[in-house]
Formats: sequence, C-alpha cells, structure tokens
Amino acid sequence: MTSTLDRRIPAPNAPADLTVRPARAARRAAAPHAEVAGLHLSTKAAALVLRTARVSGPVFRDDAAAATGLSISTVNRQVSALLRAGLIRERADLTPPGAVGRPRVPFEINTGDFLTVGIHIGYRTTSITTHDLQHRVVGAISIPTPQAADPAQIVSAIGASARRFADRWVGKRLLWGGVAIGGRVGDKGVVDHPRLGWTGVRVGELIAAELGLPVSVASHVEAMAAAELVVNPAESSQNFLYFYAREMAGIAFSVDGTVHTPAAGPPTIGHFPTGPTRLLDPNSTGRLEDAVGDSGVLEAAAAAGLNVTSLDELRAAARTGDTVAHEILAERAEVLGRTVALMSDIFNPDHVILGGQAFTDYPEALPVVSKALRATSVINNRDVRVARSAITVQQKAAGAVALDAIYSDPLDALSHTA
Repeated sequence: MTSTLDRRIPAPNAPADLTVRPARAARRAAAPHAEVAGLHLSTKAAALVLRTARVSGPVFRDDAAAATGLSISTVNRQVSALLRAGLIRERADLTPPGAVGRPRVPFEINTGDFLTVGIHIGYRTTSITTHDLQHRVVGAISIPTPQAADPAQIVSAIGASARRFADRWVGKRLLWGGVAIGGRVGDKGVVDHPRLGWTGVRVGELIAAELGLPVSVASHVEAMAAAELVVNPAESSQNFLYFYAREMAGIAFSVDGTVHTPAAGPPTIGHFPTGPTRLLDPNSTGRLEDAVGDSGVLEAAAAAGLNVTSLDELRAAARTGDTVAHEILAERAEVLGRTVALMSDIFNPDHVILGGQAFTDYPEALPVVSKALRATSVINNRDVRVARSAITVQQKAAGAVALDAIYSDPLDALSHTA
C-alpha cells in the first residue's frame, strides 16, 4: 500500500506519539543502538547462507554449499542456527519423493514473520516503508519533511510517524530500522546536512529511541547504490558508478560488492559546472543542482512563463504538446547526460547506473541523456542503464539500509533486538 499524508506531523511530545503497545514500550526503555550502515555484501558464513536463501531459495544444503563455497558441515551449522532464529524456514513439502536415507529438505528465507522499517529523509518529502527479508516493500507512506527550528525535533517527529506506521503490522516482529539521508553520516549515525542546515544531528539515536529498534544510517545515494547490489548480487564482482538526480544530485561508487564511503563523506557534485544553458538556471549560477534540481527546473519554468507549480504539472504540459515544457525537460536531460559522461570518464566504471526521478519520471528525454553522454564521453561503448528500482528508488534505498545489519551478520543483528 502506498499513500500520501498531507497533514502536518504531530510534534514528538504530542499525546498520540506516546501511545505504544507494552512490548514496544519495553524496548523503547533500553538504550538506543545506532550505527553507520556498512553497505557491503558480507562474506560471513551465516550471511552467505542467508543471501543464498534469499536469492536462490528454496535451496538444498548441498546446493547452498556449492553456491557459497562453504563446506557442507559449515552450511549445516549455519542453517541450523538460522532456523532457530527463524530467519529461514524449511520446505518439507518440496522434499524429493522416494529418497533413501536422510531426506533432503530445502530451505528459504522467512518472509512472513519479520519486518524492517526504512526511512528516507528528503529535502521536501520523507518516505517511510516496511520491508520483508526479501527487500520487498510491504507498505509505504509519504509525508512532508517536517519544519522546525530544532533539527532534533524534526528527526524525532519523523521517528514517531515511522513508529505509528510500523505499529500497523500486528503479529510481525520488527527487527531493525534504516535511515537514508543526504549529507555526511558520521559515527553512530550523526549527520551533517548542509542543504537542511543540520550539523551534528544525532539522527540514528533519535530515530532508534522513537522506533524502539536498533537503527542504521547511511548517505542516501550510497544507500541507493547498495540497493542495486541487493537486487542483483551476481554483479558484485564488477564496479559501477551510481548517479542520482532529483532535488539533489550525487554519486556513489561500488567496487567488489562494497559501496565505497570516503572518510570525508560522499562526493558532492551539486556545485559541478553545467556549461552554457538556454532555459535552465535563469540566474546563471552555472551550478548543477541549481540547473537540474527539481526546484531549479520549476524556477526555469516560471522564468519561461509557464503556469506550473510542480514537476508533475510540467511533465503533463510537455506530454500534451507544450514545446517549452518539453525543451526544459530535454535540456535537463542534456545537462545530466554531459555530467554523467564526465563523471564516468573520471571513475571509468564497468557500468553506470542512473537513478532518481530526474531520469525515470520523464523517460521521453532518456534519448537526450544518451546522446549527450555519447557526445561528451571519450568512451563510446560504456554500459549505462537506468536503476532497477526506478520510481521506488528512495524506498529501496531506505530498505537496503534497514536490512544491512541483517544481511551482514544476521545472528549478531538479532542479538540487538528484543
């Protein structure tokens, strides 16, 4: 289910925010556990077996041993531990008939009993999702990112909304929370977010306190790259550049199944020079985000005399024959294509993945992206593709962060939950 809430989020100390079930209240009394997401494909034995169950299940133990490179005895131990934890389940109904000796019973990931909670905090909109252990979105809402002078109040309000949403799933065990957000994420999920004006905000601990769950935090573009690894771990041996554009623009780089996180924080490209523009960037700042970000595109539409108040309206106008609306969106695609080409030539990845609604919500302009990329890049045959998550990219990113600890070390992660 997906819905949009237009009402203002209650303050975290409002009476509605204080109503929780007794079991959740007991967890909230514990010290909150917050950490930075690792965003990598773990090589720990339990993680390898769990990933095999998720990707290939139902799977037999000997096939899991072949797929992971682990010995059959190691696989047996991990399967037994994961069964006791409930993260996987056996499928006795799929046991081969007529087998002699000990029956071969396949196992698969348990998608019925557990959920994680994902939160993507955007500049204007925050999405809250629940995910099963297969990384599938079970439920989702979208809320306006709250406005307040104190960033801690904003984060706590978001956490309270996430808790109320997660409480809808009675009978499910909530394992972990994940937050994807722009800016730099430091130890224990402390965030510096220049665009929001945040410095040293304890996002991880504040969300954990409201959710009553351990929480991982990651930069949102890096989380989007991690979501691509979750969707297709078979490509983990190759490196790729993830390029995101919507209100903000950013990049992340993945090598050998790990999303690279620089010590100084994710690369910032919002200031990247765009070159000359015709309709975009009417104030002539020459900066990428001012030209191609959602707010910048709407400013260009207003400067061109278009009566639109949202990107949806601009796209609708372009699709119904407004040539100026189409030219603005096409120029956005052209600028993005040139920038993707320059970034690709710097990193020289095996693949380039384009994510964010700047690419996916107006596919009519994708040929313009492709043409500008080919005209700018020194490599003509580079593999460039649109992200698999497409319009749900923010949800999938938040889910990847929420599941990161479970996928990385499942048995240890469960030790942090009630």
